[in-house]
Amino acid sequence: MEKVRFGIIGIGNQGSMYAAHLFAGGRIENGVVTALCDINPAKIEAMKNRLNDDSIAYFENYIDLLDSGLVDAALIEVPHYLHPEMVIECLKRGIHVICEKPAGVYTKQVKKMNEAAKKSNAKFAMMFNQRTNCLYRKMRQIIADGGVGDLQRVTWIITDWYRTQKYYDSGSWRATWDGEGGGVLINQCPHQLDLVSWVVGKLPSSVRGFCEYGKWHDIEVEDEVTAYFKYDNGATGVFITTTGETPGTNRFEVSGTGGKLVCENGELRWYKNRTDSQVFSKESDQGFSIPGTDRMEVEVDGKNPQHEGIINNFANAILGIEPLFVDGTEGIRGVELMNAIELSGWKNGEEVFLPVDEEEYLSYLDAHRKVSRYKAVSDDAVADTTGTFESKKI
Repeated sequence: MEKVRFGIIGIGNQGSMYAAHLFAGGRIENGVVTALCDINPAKIEAMKNRLNDDSIAYFENYIDLLDSGLVDAALIEVPHYLHPEMVIECLKRGIHVICEKPAGVYTKQVKKMNEAAKKSNAKFAMMFNQRTNCLYRKMRQIIADGGVGDLQRVTWIITDWYRTQKYYDSGSWRATWDGEGGGVLINQCPHQLDLVSWVVGKLPSSVRGFCEYGKWHDIEVEDEVTAYFKYDNGATGVFITTTGETPGTNRFEVSGTGGKLVCENGELRWYKNRTDSQVFSKESDQGFSIPGTDRMEVEVDGKNPQHEGIINNFANAILGIEPLFVDGTEGIRGVELMNAIELSGWKNGEEVFLPVDEEEYLSYLDAHRKVSRYKAVSDDAVADTTGTFESKKI
């Protein structure tokens, strides 16, 4: 094939942005949209008028799209609960697929998706666009190379997700347990919950989650979270997020016996100890001396292609031009961490160990879904979100 034929399943805010801004804008070099799908006829009509392209086929049933023979690959852009189901249907047919974040709402369904991926020859990726950010890639490299020594502390304050009540009232399913499966953890923070393990190189061994439900908004789900991490080597961490605070902060800090990395305000700072802090502590004959620290020069490639980079890489990987950047089966790690924090929150901050007990989590989630209520609002509107899906400022 000369170009990969993409179908986009779900043309709400995100799917319509891909179709109109990335593909129609010529930003996907080796890919073209040939089919679009949504269960809402109003959204289909809106996209027809917006794109004005007779070469694109439209479907109201995603199975019909997959069986049409018109697509080589699919983008899954639907509510979270449907991600694994639709990915599995793609993989069964040998259709390559990119899944929007998160991989799913709970680990049990994500495991089924990953099993399907192992049996399929089709390529599977997650839309972890923030992994393309040169600062996060550099942090990962420095830590893997031993640049901060043995891990001691991970801190991420990510509170610049401010949302209004109007935002939460923009869809009947939004911010409900049955429609979305969670709040700030599952909607705003899947990238950070992925990065905190991808950059550091491992997940915590246990968490305590302190969640506030509808604290700042009239919603069912969490809009403020403070989580405490423990790692297998004794290191600890804190993850703080909310959609109710402004001005917000985005500061990602990783400390170790060999130094510290701080990512904030579009800059990565690396402070390297001249001597490992634990070695210095044992060998020093002075009670108040410190090993001394040098600020290291950090060179990055300056690249941060985001969604465009993920889709271009995916198309190129299908064509054999370059290796796949994000293996879709890695999406379970962020879901694992999200489920552990949420489960701990439901249990009043009780320590929850990873891997999470998937049956216990699902029983709590199902109990919340039984009393969940959709909002009485229209789902026809599609916001113009062009320019809002780029990298979270750091």
